[in-house]
Amino acid sequence: MPSWEIEDKFVGVVCGVDEAGRGPWVGPVAAGAVIFLTRDVSPELLQNLDDSKKLSASKREKLYQLLRHEEQLGHICCGIGLASAQEIDELNILQATFLAMSRAVTQLEIKPQQALIDGNRLPAEFVCPTSCYISGDARSYSIAAASILAKVYRDNLMQKLATKYPYYGFEKNAGYGTKEHIAGIRAHGITPEHRQSYKPIRKYLQTQKI
Repeated sequence: MPSWEIEDKFVGVVCGVDEAGRGPWVGPVAAGAVIFLTRDVSPELLQNLDDSKKLSASKREKLYQLLRHEEQLGHICCGIGLASAQEIDELNILQATFLAMSRAVTQLEIKPQQALIDGNRLPAEFVCPTSCYISGDARSYSIAAASILAKVYRDNLMQKLATKYPYYGFEKNAGYGTKEHIAGIRAHGITPEHRQSYKPIRKYLQTQKI
């Protein structure tokens, strides 16, 4: 379960950073950045924060609303950053993820002195000093909060894309390569939001088969 152990290693303002949407074939990659300005926040929030992938969609949504409420109270500071499918194709997914993370931190109203990034890779350049932590979203409250922020925000974006492109099941698969998604491509082709550098989409563009 997350704790303050990683945050306590640093002096000054610390933010947690995590991403959502590296694997899907469609849409942007999203990143969240969260600063806890006080630790006097909802006990329900702290008791339930965890790696977003371990939580049900309904629980993630509830925690997302709690995070936004704490933000309104001035207890935490949140930032969201995106990198588009086109940027993913131009840069590659890793560099596009770092770009989204940088944009998320830039959106914070308070500039952090340190960013705690989930994973085992650090960006070559960033808007503030960084450190990375494997499974950080299961170890740090700040990173766990950023994980939920990014995941729910991106899922909501995919819900909107599903209304614009209704044949692919984006509202259920979030852009991953499910049977429904593949059937949609076979029947209707790809959308402008598909990541053309991803192998299945690249193969489809070359052969019209998937």
